[in-house]
Amino acid sequence: MNKVERINTIMRYINNRAYFTISEIMKEFNISRSTAIRDVREIEAMGMPLVAEVGRDGGYSVLNNSVLPAVRFTDNEIKALFVAFMATRNKQLPYLKSRQSLAEKLLGLISENQQEDLVHLNKILLFEGTNPNNPDLLELSDLPHPKLEQLIQLILLDSHLWITINEEGDVPIYLLHLYLEKGNWLIEGFDLEEEKRKIIPVDHLTDIRPYPAKKRWSKKKILEKLIRQEEEMNIVLELGQKAIAQFRKYHPIKVFISYTDPYQAKAILKTSVNVDHPEELVEMTNWLLFLGEDIKVREAPEKVLEKLSWRDMGTGSSSQF
Repeated sequence: MNKVERINTIMRYINNRAYFTISEIMKEFNISRSTAIRDVREIEAMGMPLVAEVGRDGGYSVLNNSVLPAVRFTDNEIKALFVAFMATRNKQLPYLKSRQSLAEKLLGLISENQQEDLVHLNKILLFEGTNPNNPDLLELSDLPHPKLEQLIQLILLDSHLWITINEEGDVPIYLLHLYLEKGNWLIEGFDLEEEKRKIIPVDHLTDIRPYPAKKRWSKKKILEKLIRQEEEMNIVLELGQKAIAQFRKYHPIKVFISYTDPYQAKAILKTSVNVDHPEELVEMTNWLLFLGEDIKVREAPEKVLEKLSWRDMGTGSSSQF
């Protein structure tokens, strides 16, 4: 950690405490006493109101209602923030209604030289979805589905929800994850009526509201139910090194692998597919083909094996996903 980073971190550390000592700073940041004293003096010079207490056990206290001085970013930290911000174009993320305002405020925090670097980066870096002939043009609206921000605000308070879905009506769920996959926001939740895991596109929601307290499940009971269901996985595969490489390129968010050797050259994949849902069955078999030749089937439903039967799982050629 360089000096600028250390000073910033120490400022945040002491700003969250009513009282601290030099010894605490030395231990927390693994620095010498002389370095700790110099850092504290520099922080005082920057405007943080500290009061020194004299005595053997003396330390410093921060005046009430003190305001943390402006955080200083290194050149690389500024570039990292700006590049990450640029990469969100066309991603339809929540809270990006005022992209221009956010960019202007970021630029206002930094020096003129740093601003010139960012302007240059903006000209030469292109990301997925960027129009090379007009990089400032957004191919998509930055705004996601109008229910997304409402959903996020609710789940910050409570994971038990009543959601209304276009075709299904009201569904009570315990929300496990909210994630973005292939440009679509999806809810992974536990359906409290059907008592199973469910994936729901946010685009299909028409209403969201808290679930009545009387009908709730405990989180422990839900997780126990999910663990029992995971034990009933109907697809079990052994993956070799090439298949693992394909898995790392892309895999459905609900699918995981367990490595069986220390070099991560072999793994076991366990998942499930509902063979009575044609779309889910086709999507799963296409993805299995995408994994390539370096897989061995331990267990799979007959319908999955039928769809893969044109290719010998050990010697044939794989399709493209």
